[in-house]
Amino acid sequence: MDLLAAQLKQDVHCTVADLARQHGVSVRTITRDLALMREQGMQIDADRGRGGGVRLDQRWGVGRMNLSYAEAVDLLISIAVAERMNSPIFLANLGSVKRQLEASFAPAKRDKINRLKSRILIGVTASIYVQSGVTAPPKRISQTLHQAFVDQENLTIRYQREDGRQSTRQIAPHYLLLKYPVWYVVAFDALTDGPRTFRCDRILSAQRDGTPFKLMPITSFQPSVMSSDLFR
Repeated sequence: MDLLAAQLKQDVHCTVADLARQHGVSVRTITRDLALMREQGMQIDADRGRGGGVRLDQRWGVGRMNLSYAEAVDLLISIAVAERMNSPIFLANLGSVKRQLEASFAPAKRDKINRLKSRILIGVTASIYVQSGVTAPPKRISQTLHQAFVDQENLTIRYQREDGRQSTRQIAPHYLLLKYPVWYVVAFDALTDGPRTFRCDRILSAQRDGTPFKLMPITSFQPSVMSSDLFR
């Protein structure tokens, strides 16, 4: 039916008999498939009479995405970030999108997602001085950090300070902090045996070590992080 839908969207004119012949099935099978596609919400138009045909509305396609669990989680968290930033642009339909995504998860998974969202903090917008030096971290580092954050797993990172000095640290990424457009990782740092905030774009390398950590409450971290709002 996916092949049939793609064909109907591209072809200007197709009869049921043509479709049956091209796909090597009976007219009855094509008719049944078209009826099922209509039940699934596809807008299939039919011209009656001699020479008539069937076609799929050219605008059809919205809603035909198959997201993996990880992709859906990322999208939900991104929506939550946008909502918390109170941006008036493009927010009109986010509530509906979020409800549809949340409805696709079992209650246990929804609880897990809510716990993840509670670990993302929104702070004040970064200063012009800080913004001027921001660069996007390499994709491989972002992906490793993302997975360690989701799985609550320790990371070994190579970090470069503002003065250029580098060090190797083992961190537990408890929270993520956005001071737009700069992301920080709020972590427990084994080197200093205490809480520490690391700017994500200054992480030069990152490697998961497979060791899980127990989440510490936000009150265990510095006052500057505690002042940021949590997602409700």
